[in-house]
Amino acid sequence: MIRVLLADDQALMRAGFRALLDAEDHLEVVGEATDGTSAVHLSRCLRPDVVLMDVQMPGLDGIEATRRIAADPDLAAIRVLILTNYGLDSYVFAALRAGASGFLLKDADPADLLHAVTVVARGDALLAPTVTRTLISEFVAGPPPAVPTAGRDVLTAREQEVVELVARGLTNDEIAVRMVISPLTAKTHVNRAMTKLHCRDRAQLVVWAYESGLITPRRR
Repeated sequence: MIRVLLADDQALMRAGFRALLDAEDHLEVVGEATDGTSAVHLSRCLRPDVVLMDVQMPGLDGIEATRRIAADPDLAAIRVLILTNYGLDSYVFAALRAGASGFLLKDADPADLLHAVTVVARGDALLAPTVTRTLISEFVAGPPPAVPTAGRDVLTAREQEVVELVARGLTNDEIAVRMVISPLTAKTHVNRAMTKLHCRDRAQLVVWAYESGLITPRRR
């Protein structure tokens, strides 16, 4: 059973998500938060597996709430899935930086939402290649990081190559083809890199790759 906390200031939106999720045998909505402050509080009280987090809420917004959840060692098992009306913009990248495991547009198909919750709950990042590539474009539009993140030296040359391909938007299968290795080996390299860099998931690995200066976004 995957336990889900809904965080959205719109009652109608929460009701729709609850009806959809509770209809599934393996999903259970355990609580509803109307703002970021209550989302953090209920996360600590209820310990859900996944928080469906709206970005814009009164008081504490979804990005800061995500940051507080991700920074709390006691909540390390909780995954945050950002819900937004705004598509790929500064909110999304800020949310990934804060510790979100992925994001989904609010007008996504119901099947996509159910899939997203399941993917994030098992510890994977909901960051499709097309999403990654667009995030990279958004990153290009902003200023480069002032100080590269430390830690690149802990990776082997092979792992650095894999992280670069992840940040370019390639899936494990595509990485396997590019490097002439098996998909399982590609996944192993990705997982080892995440462990060494203390990245929660693939989304955080993409953010790290750009902020560390491992790769430079291609200018449009």
